[in-house]
Amino acid sequence: MKNMTDLSTTLDWTQHSLRFLKKHFLVILSLGLIAGLGRSAQLSAFGDIPFAVDLALEVAIQSARILIFLFALGLTNVRSGFKRTAAVFSMKKDSSQKRRQALTKFKLHWKKMLWNLGAFLIMSFLINLFIDHVAYETCMYISLRERGILHSNAPEWTIILFLKNLSVIPLTLVFNAMCLLWLINKLPAKTA
Repeated sequence: MKNMTDLSTTLDWTQHSLRFLKKHFLVILSLGLIAGLGRSAQLSAFGDIPFAVDLALEVAIQSARILIFLFALGLTNVRSGFKRTAAVFSMKKDSSQKRRQALTKFKLHWKKMLWNLGAFLIMSFLINLFIDHVAYETCMYISLRERGILHSNAPEWTIILFLKNLSVIPLTLVFNAMCLLWLINKLPAKTA
């Protein structure tokens, strides 16, 4: 039982990331859907698009991803997430002290960071494995093309990148935000 408790405290920011994703699933899924549909459209999922539309879609995709990150970093408050991001680049008196605290925490808990990164890599690998299986080992691509949902010239990457924008990319953004919160001792005891 003690080992499970130790593992639970070791993987605290990974667990927090998963709880955050679960609690705010619809918001994160909606933003991921915007990015996923935009990326699919860029890959000709619905036919060829002009350069201006492609550029506008790229702005929408990156904006959705930034919003996911700021939403997580601010613990559901995008403005707070933006302020925390801006604080990294500010030259206030306490900024250097906070950087030193984060560096000290990193030096003291580097093994904990490796465990969390290992857990994240395993989760990401499994999700990507599943996405590759869906894209290459099922009839989904052919079925979507035959039904006219995907354009006839759309590559299999449209499905792969759509699914990645719904799953592994938001997971990565939330995980990175929780890592930063953990480093600066702002990871709350309970999920926001």
